[in-house]
Amino acid sequence: MSTALIELNAAAVRFGRVSALAGVNFALHAGERVALVGANGSGKTTLLRLLHGQLAHEGTRRAALDAQGREPAQAMVFQRPFLLRLSVWHNLMLALWLARVPRNERAARAAQALARVGLTDQRERPARVLSGGQQQRLALARAWAARPCVLFLDEPTASLDPGAKREVEQLITEFAQEGMAVAMSTHNLGQAKRLATRVCYLEGGRVIVDLPSVDFFHDTLPDAAAAFVKGELGWST
Repeated sequence: MSTALIELNAAAVRFGRVSALAGVNFALHAGERVALVGANGSGKTTLLRLLHGQLAHEGTRRAALDAQGREPAQAMVFQRPFLLRLSVWHNLMLALWLARVPRNERAARAAQALARVGLTDQRERPARVLSGGQQQRLALARAWAARPCVLFLDEPTASLDPGAKREVEQLITEFAQEGMAVAMSTHNLGQAKRLATRVCYLEGGRVIVDLPSVDFFHDTLPDAAAAFVKGELGWST
């Protein structure tokens, strides 16, 4: 497999006295679609944020650097996205400016992103008056438009209707096929089975299982992971 875009070795994260992650070894490669699964509080979102470089930690986090010493371009979409007090269109355009997308490409990319998530007719509305599902789709469009090398998704379809969910899943697949690495948390095992090339099960801040998806859903798993797959552990977010 190619050199990892981002790699963790013996990584740990603490929030005060609470150990959120401990002893995590993890590598993310171009084109991978990794689903992080586990009960609520198992560390999935914390792991995404650590991979994204947002958290102080113990152990090591290494990223492949380009010729200018920069990490791979990354974007993260949270389950509850933060949107500015601007129109849908200007939320996108500002994100592209921050991502250093050339000026002459921004409008076309923004229009394409809105079309792909079904929000073209909402472009002039204030972003914060959109419905919850529409706001999530806007956050996804904002991330995708920047064309990152790595896309982190925290429950990306939790608030979407079935049609929009299918469209988002198709886009995730397409972006990975183009070489983008995707790491996503999900409580939807059907979604993990459909999308992921690899599944990691977390428990108590540790990665207990890390397998290709075909093996995860067919091999014998540790007891807690097997119970989760059977729906015998908590599913609420």
